Amino acid sequence: MESIGVLMTYPMNTNLEEQLSNRFNLFKLWNYPSFQSFSETHANSIRALVCNTKIGADANTIDSLPNLEIVSTYSVGFDKIDLKKCREKGICVTNTPDVLTDDVADLAIALALAVFRKIPMSDGYVKSELWKCSDYPLTSKFSGKAVGIVGLGRIGSAIAKRAAAFGCPVSYHSRSEKPEAGSYKYYPNIPDLAANSQILVVACALTDETRHIVNREVIDALGPKGVIINIGRGPIIDQPELVAALVERRLGGAGLDVLENEPDVSEELIGLENVVLTPHIGSDTVETCNDMSDLLIANLEAHFNGKPLLAPVL
Repeated sequence: MESIGVLMTYPMNTNLEEQLSNRFNLFKLWNYPSFQSFSETHANSIRALVCNTKIGADANTIDSLPNLEIVSTYSVGFDKIDLKKCREKGICVTNTPDVLTDDVADLAIALALAVFRKIPMSDGYVKSELWKCSDYPLTSKFSGKAVGIVGLGRIGSAIAKRAAAFGCPVSYHSRSEKPEAGSYKYYPNIPDLAANSQILVVACALTDETRHIVNREVIDALGPKGVIINIGRGPIIDQPELVAALVERRLGGAGLDVLENEPDVSEELIGLENVVLTPHIGSDTVETCNDMSDLLIANLEAHFNGKPLLAPVL
């Protein structure tokens, strides 16, 4: 397979780059001044495109690679890939589900704990030696809080399991009620879910239907003591409305691993003590990144060996 051209759109995992280099003829887009300059000389060589949540595969990119056969994203989400264009041209699409579920679910709970117990603030309190001269203010309990989950897929279900272990009643909203959800209460619309939750966790995929699905109505239904956790995608939440609600104290707090225009961060968000931010690191552990790399490579090898894909999207 050493002669098969593979284009990588963005630096990802070192292990992934090494595996791709060892197995294929790897091109790294960031080594070229622009995509246009790359495509002028190498477009016909590319049969596979490896992308992620930062730089995906839009219609122009796909059209510019005439021999493209497969797009593999180093992520579970595939919102940065033009699936319609891939479908039209008969291009396969794969992702890396399952292997990152635990890490993302862990981070969702960690963000909730960090917001309620004010862990970043208390860390600064100790390191600045304020502990020597004053008592730290009381925080709020996480255990037992009512948790509402938007999207009860693999990751949402893993979050629900963890929340239940903390004694949290769990409810959810998804496109349809899930018989396997057991004791979790189903709400057919998000405002009702929010009104009956103290913590709203966003764990659904980003689609045209879910963009800004967490809007002012939902935020106001959650209320001034409520907390939003987002480990899905930034644009699922109407960010200006979220910021306004936090500033005006119509919302109690937020833990955000993803933002609408990341890596750009609103100055207002940075200045809020009731907000905990992480830089889109839900799946970023050594173990999971290696597992994601292995799955992505396995998908490419399956495709070029004429075998069934391990994680097909298309």
